[in-house]
Amino acid sequence: MYFKIEDKKIYYNIKKSGSNRAIIFVHGSGGSSYTWKNQVKLDVDYDLIALDLPSHDKSDSFSDLSLNLYVDVVRQLIKALKYEGVILCGHSLGGAIIQQYYFTYPNEVSGLILCNTGGKLRVAPFILNSLKNNYQEFMDSLPAGAFYRATPKETIKHYIQEISKISADVTYKDFKICDGFDILNKLNSIEVPCLIIVGKQDQLTPVKYSEFFRNKIKNSELHIINKAGHMVMLEKPNEVNQAIENFISTHF
Repeated sequence: MYFKIEDKKIYYNIKKSGSNRAIIFVHGSGGSSYTWKNQVKLDVDYDLIALDLPSHDKSDSFSDLSLNLYVDVVRQLIKALKYEGVILCGHSLGGAIIQQYYFTYPNEVSGLILCNTGGKLRVAPFILNSLKNNYQEFMDSLPAGAFYRATPKETIKHYIQEISKISADVTYKDFKICDGFDILNKLNSIEVPCLIIVGKQDQLTPVKYSEFFRNKIKNSELHIINKAGHMVMLEKPNEVNQAIENFISTHF
């Protein structure tokens, strides 16, 4: 499915429930809706939507990518589909997007699911340098950097096939957005229920980032999933889905 913004098409995958509520899944740097292929199967009374951000995979290219653009795209999607209750779920960069969305439109969000992300997302110089100068080096680093060592090779291979569809320049811009993101001083003002999910072996957004969320956000719960790295939703989909389903049934 597609909707339009600035005469450009944005792709989204949707599983309809007949409800006027939705969970919207936002992918991380250089990712796509593929990241959430296992979560659009959740057993909840919500429409389930995973989108491709501007310039990613099936969505049209935009000349200027920014955190504000990404927030606006999510908002335009919600408006286009006329949802009244929305839970936002974001991974890594997607987590920054949904936090920024909440602080911009706090009355439009029912809950947040913060997945392998942080309130501050500094990026290692190696990642930025390799994206700028040696994209293959970046791609070669992904299996060890983004996944737990025992993750099935097929899972990693399919993910790398998907992420290779995104240009190095777009992925670089995504990581630059992450690198400039810092809302640590605002976290204690989040009022909605929050589910925090992280892979225990995540090297990119370590467990301490999620523990910081738990300590600062009043109505929050933390799930640390063992034998999973940064791509926990692909590595341990059943555990992630169970945590989300429990969160929904408890709070909504």
